[in-house]
Amino acid sequence: MHRLYPPATLSSPDVVDDTELERLYDYPPALTRAWVQTNFVTSTDGAVSVDGRSAGLSSPGDKRILALGRDLADVVLVGWGTARAEHYRGVKSTEVRAARRERLGLSPLPPIAVVTARGSVEPDSHLVRDTVVPPLVITTGLASESRRAALADAGADVIVAGETEVDLAVALAELSARGLRRVNCEGGPTLLGSLIAADLVDQMCLTVSPVLAGGSSGRAAVGPTGVPVALSLASVLTDEGFLMLRYRRAVAA
Repeated sequence: MHRLYPPATLSSPDVVDDTELERLYDYPPALTRAWVQTNFVTSTDGAVSVDGRSAGLSSPGDKRILALGRDLADVVLVGWGTARAEHYRGVKSTEVRAARRERLGLSPLPPIAVVTARGSVEPDSHLVRDTVVPPLVITTGLASESRRAALADAGADVIVAGETEVDLAVALAELSARGLRRVNCEGGPTLLGSLIAADLVDQMCLTVSPVLAGGSSGRAAVGPTGVPVALSLASVLTDEGFLMLRYRRAVAA
């Protein structure tokens, strides 16, 4: 993996190793609120999936950054549609992940936090059962009391944030209150669109795959129209024709 921007220096060389990658993608220190980073991969023509999944657009370099996002996070935030389509399970430990998280003073593993207005996660799903750290289910008053109780009995931490639509500001405040402030959002488009509309995105990590996908795949963010959010380019990496772009919320002059 090579750096294109910022320009390479003696202290920050062209070739990006794991130490430099961690430095580039780490969260701000001493966070007092939930800080949201989003991770997406798209084709060159803007598709976010091939045959309904993102795997057809990914690469070893992209997967390296995705894994790093989990390594550095307090919690992985994902919409139920993406969690279902991508067959999510709990985050698993690896030697690298365990060592990195211990060195950074993080918990052994981050939980998955699933956003679903109707509490659609099944209590016996892999997301709930196949995990070391119990998941969080962020839902609304539309989720029946029986479903919420069943999820809680299965070990999930159920957060009710809104009556009919998930209030993401409330959800993030609840995560922050639990000490989960390094938030790594892995999609999907509806969740990202809602985060953008609510002005809650702090960093966008976007991998552009060197393929033309065509088809009817949607864009990276869909949902309500909000005020455009200005971002500043923070870094550009390249690996086997893939571009790894990182944008951060622009700082007002």
